[in-house]
Parts: sequence; C-alpha cells; structure tokens
Amino acid sequence: MKLKTLAEKVKIKVVSGSGSLDTEITGGYASDLMSDVIANSKKGELWITLQVHQNIVAVAKLKELSGIIIVNNRSIDADTQKKAEEVGLPIMLTELPAFKIIGKLYEFGVGR
Repeated sequence: MKLKTLAEKVKIKVVSGSGSLDTEITGGYASDLMSDVIANSKKGELWITLQVHQNIVAVAKLKELSGIIIVNNRSIDADTQKKAEEVGLPIMLTELPAFKIIGKLYEFGVGR
C-alpha cells in the first residue's frame, strides 16, 4: 500500500513530505523509544509513535522508513515540520490512539 492510499482511507492529516506519498509501505513499526526504532525497525516500514520532536526525522531517515504517523491528536512544531520537508519525509497526524491506527493498518494488509 502506498502512503497516499493510506492517508485517503484513514483520513489522516499529512503535514510534511506530501511529495513522497507514492512511497510503498513495506510494514509497520510501533514504538516511542528512539533506540528501539533504531535497533529493530526495517527499511520501508511506517513508524507509529507519539513522539513529536525533531529527532524523529533523523531516526526515520537513518532507518529509511517510509514515513511517520503521530497518534493521539498530537502535532509537531514548525522546526520538526521544516526538517521533515527538507528531507522529504512524510509525517501524518491522527487523532486515533496507536492501537486503533495499527489495527486499521492491519485491516488494509500492511505488514501481512
């Protein structure tokens, strides 16, 4: 599934990296610990987190993740958004908690 399709199906707000929404999602990874994401996520996965600071951009690029979904109606600040735009990283926001958005991803076949 492509990020664009996911954004349309789940009605999540894309706040950065809209030019990279044709990226294919190869799976998903949910964690709020940077060290865990660095150690265990895989290239192409979509990261689900509640973290909103600039370091999420660096970790996602380091691991070559397809994008980030930030849960629980949190938002990113202007500096994080700017950094994500600079590197072409899609960041999306949802009001859903992690458990529910992960369930939706599974329903759509992500990670199966």
